Amino acid sequence: MTSKSTNTLWHHATITRAARETLHQHQSVILWFTGLSGSGKSTLAHAVEDYLYHLGISTFVLDGDNVRHGLCRDLGFSDKDRVENIRRIGELAKLMTEAGIITLTAFISPFKSDRNTARNLVPHGDFLEIYCECPIETCEQRDVKGLYKKARAGQIPFFTGIDSPYEAPENPDLTVDTQSLSLEASVQQVIELLAQRGIIKTQQDCL
Repeated sequence: MTSKSTNTLWHHATITRAARETLHQHQSVILWFTGLSGSGKSTLAHAVEDYLYHLGISTFVLDGDNVRHGLCRDLGFSDKDRVENIRRIGELAKLMTEAGIITLTAFISPFKSDRNTARNLVPHGDFLEIYCECPIETCEQRDVKGLYKKARAGQIPFFTGIDSPYEAPENPDLTVDTQSLSLEASVQQVIELLAQRGIIKTQQDCL
């Protein structure tokens, strides 16, 4: 576990989260997309962001591969490093929520305990877990990077779904069947969730 510095003091911002949300004209929230590699997390997260962007909503996607190029480039894929990877992302997503924007994260995040830790960093309702449900057989068929093939050949250790477990969410805020649904239909499910929770306003709400 990372030790906490004893020589730091939390400084409260002059501009509050509520003020930032008023400026953006929508609430902030974390959309946490989880699922196996190839389940469509990144594709769906970016498609949702594109939809929200055209509604004038402030967003940012934290993508698993992109984050490992910088913030988490010192981490591997052992269980210990996976835990630290998600811890860092959770803390970053929390800060972005305070900035008043909608943060979309696309990470396998295979362990329930780590996802719960990220959820518990923010107030109730600020973390929406979205499970991209897709059979591993379909994920392997979609595997444009050839990662599953390498994992089955023993070239990639600790690969989720092969020699490292994936713990599916038991009570996600939303389950998206990314095997059967079109991308457009999947996006609409996420948008409907945001509207139902009062995070964004739909055109109908504005009438």
